[in-house]
Amino acid sequence: MNGDHYPTDVMQKLVALCKRRGFVFQSSDIYGGLKSAYDYGPLGVELKRNIMNAWWATMVNGRDDVVGIDAAIIMKPDVWRASGHAAGFADPLVDCLVSKERFRADKAPRPAVGENLVLQVGDGNRAIAYGEQIAQRFGVSLQRQGNDLHGLYVADAQKVGCRHDADFSYPYRGYVSPCIGSPFLSDERQFNLMFRTALGAVDPMQDVAEVISSLTEADDLEAAVRERFARQAQEGPLADALASGQRQRIMRAVIELVTGPAMCYLRPETAQAMFVQFRNVLDATGLKPPFGIAQMGKSFRNEITVEHFIFRSCEFEQMEMEFFCPPGSQGEWMTYWKQERMTWWQRFANHPDDFRLRQHEADELAHYADECYDVEYYYPWGWDELEGIASRTDHDLHQHEEHAGVKLRYTDPDTVDPQTGKKPWSYRPFVIEPAAGATRAVLVYLLDAYHEETRTDAKGNPVVRTVLKLHPRLAPISCAVLPLVSNKEPFVVAARELHEALLAAGLRSRCDTKGAIGKRYAKHDEIGTPLCLTIDGQSLEDGTVTIRDRDSTDQDRIAIADAVAEVKRRIAGKS
Repeated sequence: MNGDHYPTDVMQKLVALCKRRGFVFQSSDIYGGLKSAYDYGPLGVELKRNIMNAWWATMVNGRDDVVGIDAAIIMKPDVWRASGHAAGFADPLVDCLVSKERFRADKAPRPAVGENLVLQVGDGNRAIAYGEQIAQRFGVSLQRQGNDLHGLYVADAQKVGCRHDADFSYPYRGYVSPCIGSPFLSDERQFNLMFRTALGAVDPMQDVAEVISSLTEADDLEAAVRERFARQAQEGPLADALASGQRQRIMRAVIELVTGPAMCYLRPETAQAMFVQFRNVLDATGLKPPFGIAQMGKSFRNEITVEHFIFRSCEFEQMEMEFFCPPGSQGEWMTYWKQERMTWWQRFANHPDDFRLRQHEADELAHYADECYDVEYYYPWGWDELEGIASRTDHDLHQHEEHAGVKLRYTDPDTVDPQTGKKPWSYRPFVIEPAAGATRAVLVYLLDAYHEETRTDAKGNPVVRTVLKLHPRLAPISCAVLPLVSNKEPFVVAARELHEALLAAGLRSRCDTKGAIGKRYAKHDEIGTPLCLTIDGQSLEDGTVTIRDRDSTDQDRIAIADAVAEVKRRIAGKS
């Protein structure tokens, strides 16, 4: 059964272990902590880096068709306007309750009274799913004709009706969603999705204070705004705010206008830099589709509800790859990448059955995606996302083409264009995106590794042994060298010599001299060290050392001269 290896209160115990042993600390801890922000301690940073290095080794270094970049956290705001991330700062946004599309209310289509509302879904299977969702949630069964759903119309300025169901009525907001034409909408909300900062040495809030002071002294706010910002009041967000007549919205639009030239955002994802740099990477490397661009790094999201320790936080690290492929081949590459990613996660796990692939239902898909899978893990609270593998079509490249005015295409001189029947074929690549969270991966492998077992001590009393059965490639420390007697120089000198030999061989070794030998074994079991090498009296006599296995606690005696090779052999045997 999934998760049956979890002991009682595993999350509470794991959080305590993380702080006690130096995996994860609450940020700003001595000041009471900062909600949703965490610092990775000496062991936590090693675990996270080992996971990220393993991902990079597999996704980039181990392949000929993927290259990496390391893009800036702060990008030109135009990038986020093109991607849609920045739309919500100056304007209210609305969610379509059917397609999950988010859009600006002031730019939405506005069907007139009497007009039919045809939901143009664009895909037959998705239309079926949307129809079932609408019937269940809103109580009306629409008629599907191919990829569209029919039956709704604008009954009057306040109400949507159904042609074949006289009893159905739904409030009409005066507009529908741009993507599918749905009237089933959320309330208008002001979103704060990204963290903002000002680029430049001068604080723009000084300009804001001066402008607001001047405008609020005017007898007629709207007239003062129109006079001061005559050009911007003609069109754009300020013009829309003035047209609304809402004082608060006008003031916000003014503030956005004044601060706009200096305003930048902390990136909410690493993906957009890979789309923006598609042309440069293509030209610099000579690659041709199918090929990928990978990136690891920090992202920041202000919209999420933080929960479950480091599972969801406002600052996190991602491991993402955009795989560019010819249109029409995305299904084949989705099949490939979903299995590759699933296999990678299971490779380092004690409980591979706690991972699964779940395909998104049609009504879960983003409006630009044609297929999506989640690698899910069975957390203590149940199945939840670990990595998403999305087929994003050519949506992102198309958006940046339109906003930047730059062609983001590949021209294949040797392939016939399916539409013209002639060479060459110039196309915008479709994209498969495996996107994983490195910080979430830390939690997953800690949960997978956390193990408790009851043993009997020397006095015959039951004791609970806590072990982190981390995979050797991920464990913060590969092996520990322990002098049996830590206050006698010959033992310590011999231990340090062996420790230095292990370090020189590229192994993550730690020489631990503090505490009784039993407590040191227990500590290294608890932090996941796979092997312990103990220098004892016999070591000084015959040049041998005991090697102890973390999981079984079995001990063998080997020659000190063979220790490096033996540690490498045992770690490689579990890789």
